[in-house]
Amino acid sequence: MTTSDAASTDRELESALAFWRDAGLEVCVEDSPIDRIHVPQPVRRPPILAVGAPVQAEGSATDIAAAVADARVRAAEAQTLDALSAAIAAFEGCPLRRSGAKQPVFARGKPDARVMLIGEGPGAEEDQRGEPFVGQAGRLLDRMLDAIDLTDDVFITNTVFWRPPGNRTPTLEEQLTCAPFVERAVALVQPRLLVLVGGAAAKFMLKTDEGVLKLRGQWRDWRPSEGGQSYPALPMLHPAYLLRQPREKAKAWQDLLSLSERLAATGDGSLVS
Repeated sequence: MTTSDAASTDRELESALAFWRDAGLEVCVEDSPIDRIHVPQPVRRPPILAVGAPVQAEGSATDIAAAVADARVRAAEAQTLDALSAAIAAFEGCPLRRSGAKQPVFARGKPDARVMLIGEGPGAEEDQRGEPFVGQAGRLLDRMLDAIDLTDDVFITNTVFWRPPGNRTPTLEEQLTCAPFVERAVALVQPRLLVLVGGAAAKFMLKTDEGVLKLRGQWRDWRPSEGGQSYPALPMLHPAYLLRQPREKAKAWQDLLSLSERLAATGDGSLVS
């Protein structure tokens, strides 16, 4: 093995170890063997309720429908992005609001941007600062956008506006309760193109079970839940994933070029579907 091959192998091992570390793996070899295929019998435990929380069926269809209806009314009343931000801050229907988040995280960027990016949800730094994509992954996203001269022509938000505990993926119910605000943001910004950043955003917005590695790079049409104007939408890999898997950056670059080319094709201001 040459010195160059050894260095390449070391980098690949470091990347793999970093991925498993971020995934929560702390021990490579246990002190005693573990039967990984044993399926224990489920143990039913009563739900743990927060002090003062109302006793109700958690995540019931009735609760979700009521929260979505409330969100839809509040979103429709917002005639500006500032009003929409205030409506989100006053909204009580998303369970994430009561799960330890410090504040709502709505958006950043140009109010009339040609490109609107929709990610998954806020992380720790976003929760602290009140803006989306401002942590390590956000800084990488900014560099990616700068590479195609798009830094100052984007509006960035997420499918949910409160940080999920432990930075976990938001649930479908959590995304549903925030969806009317996301759709209203699209209506107010009126972008030419949408970029769906990461699997959770792409799968929810496009109503599909396909994984992001299959979806990425493919232009799809997105339409609001109640009908209306459709928007070309491009799913792409999340920058947090690219930090763990740097070899996948080539795919992200291909998607950025596709975005730049598609945007150039809408130079007359019309949407190309």
